[in-house]
Amino acid sequence: MNKLAALLSTLVLLAACGKQEPTPASPSAAAPAAEQPAAPAQGDASAPTEQAAADQAASEAPAETVSEVDDEPTTSGQQTASTTQPSLKLGGPASGPPTSARFKEGANYQKIVPAQPTNAGPGKVEVAEVFWYGCGHCFTLDPAIESWRSKTKPQYVEFSRIPAMWNETTRMHARVFYTAELLGKLEQLHSLIFREMHVNGNQLNSVDKIADFFQKHGVSKDEFTKAFSSFAVESKLQRADFLNKRYKVQSVPMMVVNGKYSTDVGSAGSESQLFALIDELAAHEHGG
Repeated sequence: MNKLAALLSTLVLLAACGKQEPTPASPSAAAPAAEQPAAPAQGDASAPTEQAAADQAASEAPAETVSEVDDEPTTSGQQTASTTQPSLKLGGPASGPPTSARFKEGANYQKIVPAQPTNAGPGKVEVAEVFWYGCGHCFTLDPAIESWRSKTKPQYVEFSRIPAMWNETTRMHARVFYTAELLGKLEQLHSLIFREMHVNGNQLNSVDKIADFFQKHGVSKDEFTKAFSSFAVESKLQRADFLNKRYKVQSVPMMVVNGKYSTDVGSAGSESQLFALIDELAAHEHGG
């Protein structure tokens, strides 16, 4: 039984939440496993499927995967893709192979072509996590990410998070993320938001539920309302939408190193190998 439990635990860790996810499971439900890809609906270019559609300037995306959720596809009137590139910079070139022989491009990580801009400062390397609060696998990985960034993350790495922007549900939760950030509450609330959804069973799927959650953690209703619908939050949502499309996000959690490489737990092989791979890619980008 112990071997069976360990196997099931490993399978959960290696899974990912795909585009068009369901609302979070009740506290007693286990983290869901990703399902196989399904083709997008005909005639609906904005239908939320497992693989994010590339923007109009990108090549045609491959068949998309649908898993875990039953959200209705967003219409063009509900969600408009950003066509304005944010003011960012491209990571500088680095010589030599990006990783040691233990990791292989195409198997353990993918090269992002073309490389995308980053917000990293001079001499810094950006590592970004693309996530969704409703994803059970993001919830499972979050403690390991927190441990890595607080204990072993190289000093030259600048860590950031980018919320998934697939449909109205993910956009709502992205707004929760940026509202907490704008209010200066993100460090306090990020893990608590995960727990509220996956442990307490509160799906945070309406403005009233979200407002109540923030009020329980010291934010007045007026403060919440102003931040939740602010121009600053709208601008951050636009940037997240832009990056989701540029990175061609297929599932979460997904890690992006310096706008050039993407990987995840399943590709790396395990949580520990994921962070070893990230460190190697980051070192390469830093010139190490």
